[in-house]
Amino acid sequence: MNYRHAFHAGNFADVFKHAVLARIIEYLKRKEAPFRVIDTHAGRGIYDLASVEAGKTGEWINGIGRINNDRITGKAGELLAPYLSTVSGNGGEPDQYPGSPVIARRLLRKQDRLSAFELHPEDHAELAALFAGDWQARINLLDGWLVSGAHLPPKEKRGLVLIDPPFEKAGEFDRMIDALEKGERRWPGGIFMLWYPLKHDGEVERFISALRGSAVRDLIRVELQVKKASPEPGLYGSGLIIKNPPFVLKEELESILPVLTAEMAQDAGADWRFERLTEE
Repeated sequence: MNYRHAFHAGNFADVFKHAVLARIIEYLKRKEAPFRVIDTHAGRGIYDLASVEAGKTGEWINGIGRINNDRITGKAGELLAPYLSTVSGNGGEPDQYPGSPVIARRLLRKQDRLSAFELHPEDHAELAALFAGDWQARINLLDGWLVSGAHLPPKEKRGLVLIDPPFEKAGEFDRMIDALEKGERRWPGGIFMLWYPLKHDGEVERFISALRGSAVRDLIRVELQVKKASPEPGLYGSGLIIKNPPFVLKEELESILPVLTAEMAQDAGADWRFERLTEE
């Protein structure tokens, strides 16, 4: 599956992924000590929702375009506020959508850092230009799959690794497991968040089974689907594997995921799941 992100920016998978990312960053900010967010497949940083690519799919319309801040109130509204503050425009429909490195950077404090890795030369150039002069961000032209072997742990010894590959090549699920196992050996206390697509091909089931049988401890599985699973091409949802999840995350997700699911539902099959895969 080719997942060139300009076609998909701001879709339901982005909203889900970035809302959870923001909650983890907010948890890390509870302590004064600095932390680092490491984004292994960072992309270009900002996506134009009026671009040719975004216009071809229109996926953002059923993603961030469906999120009505006025309807999201109470506990869910409080928990989603940090994420929504990073993506809100000047009223009306959004004209841009930030990628993971920009969302993370907008949530950092002055003592925190961002390391973003991108292999595609054009996307890297755009990302580097976006962060030019920002001493809190380090932008690297490098294959993100190398990060777990050579760039961990960060000097801060606290933080998060986001592994969000484009799924342009076969074997990405296997590479995620390998990256997670290497990352845990080098940084057992780090939080790891792995994104994956939900589609009707059996790969996710094999991936989850392999994780259950792995030696990696303290793993949870979180998924959000916006429609009934179907053999038709394309995504019906997406998921996250999180290692060392914050202790408050389950309760927080129980507040926000029902709301996001309802906001972005495309049919009666929309649903969400939270499951522990391996014990602490």
